[in-house]
Amino acid sequence: MDDVTSHALVSDPETRRALQLDALSAILPMERRDRLAELLTDDDVETLKHLAREGMGENTLRALASDLAYLEGWAQATTCAALPWPAPVSLVLKFVAHHLWDPAKRETDPQHGMPAEVAADLRDALLLRADGPHAPSTVKRRLANWGTLHRWKGQEGPFASPSLRSALRLAVRASTRPRRRKSKRAVTRDVLDRLLATCSSDRLADTRDLAILLLAFASGGRRRSEVARLRVEQISDEPAVALDPRDPKSRTLPCVAIHLGRTKTGDANEAGRVLLVGPPVEALREWVERADISKGPIFRAIDRWEAVEERALTPQSINLIVKRRCALAGLEAREFSAHGLRSGYLTEASRRGVSLPEAMQQSQHRSVQQAASYYNEADRRLGQAARLGV
Repeated sequence: MDDVTSHALVSDPETRRALQLDALSAILPMERRDRLAELLTDDDVETLKHLAREGMGENTLRALASDLAYLEGWAQATTCAALPWPAPVSLVLKFVAHHLWDPAKRETDPQHGMPAEVAADLRDALLLRADGPHAPSTVKRRLANWGTLHRWKGQEGPFASPSLRSALRLAVRASTRPRRRKSKRAVTRDVLDRLLATCSSDRLADTRDLAILLLAFASGGRRRSEVARLRVEQISDEPAVALDPRDPKSRTLPCVAIHLGRTKTGDANEAGRVLLVGPPVEALREWVERADISKGPIFRAIDRWEAVEERALTPQSINLIVKRRCALAGLEAREFSAHGLRSGYLTEASRRGVSLPEAMQQSQHRSVQQAASYYNEADRRLGQAARLGV
């Protein structure tokens, strides 16, 4: 390639952005690099690179990039212009109106909801798949990420305005779409035992998966991203604890602390720390010893010859491991995901009479409302309210 051609390629805005996105190849889905380069502006790419340098979590950055690309595509389809910074409240209200609408009203009022031409443009751009209104959780997430990007750009957005809060509240209330959990079924202790039973061979993958399942569950239902990036340096030995604290002669159990560092709801400077006691510690130590891991990522890929690779498992790999173990246990894998370990931990804590504050200390939930929803769900099937017709 001669210098003139090379200069022309780099001068092309989309090519230049694609080359800049290569710097984020370890984080962003590079199979979508060219599409992102079309949708994002130069300023957008610089913002993402800045966030990566600041140490933002990979999953959070992926979600930000995906939502930013959607917002840019929607703005182009709606206003024929790039997304403005800061966004006017009228544009954000229009976003809510385009994505949260009443299908019944749409039948009598074709102008209600997202205009047909906007929807067609988004479908042509492979940004829109749903025929009806969006899930409220999706709209709230995109608005939250839109607000986050404003803050990182040092700009005030309209996301705390009373008119937007009121419009969003009314639109969500009118939504007919049921809330979907990240895992249709919770991995409670009875389910976990069935998964653990599939890890009974001497294969290295079984040893690793046993440690993953026990650690993820017992440490409070750790998120798959937290399990995937867990490193040896985050584990520290603690004094052994008594099986029965009331019995001075009780046998003791091994104990370790996990220093969580940056999580979805906390940053690396916060003292996020949870304890592991008993079998999860033993399973973790057996895996680390067998895999000969002394530093770096704890949970790693294993090749066909049972050689442990240097690279850490991805969050998606953790999810696939859970689904594979469900299938081996004779369970319907589609009903479970790695998040089922998180909801399952709180559900099991409720069943065993663990107080909500104590369970939240281990799970590191910040929202009492979110954590309590698992407790309430655990009680509903056992209560009498749903049985009055029996």
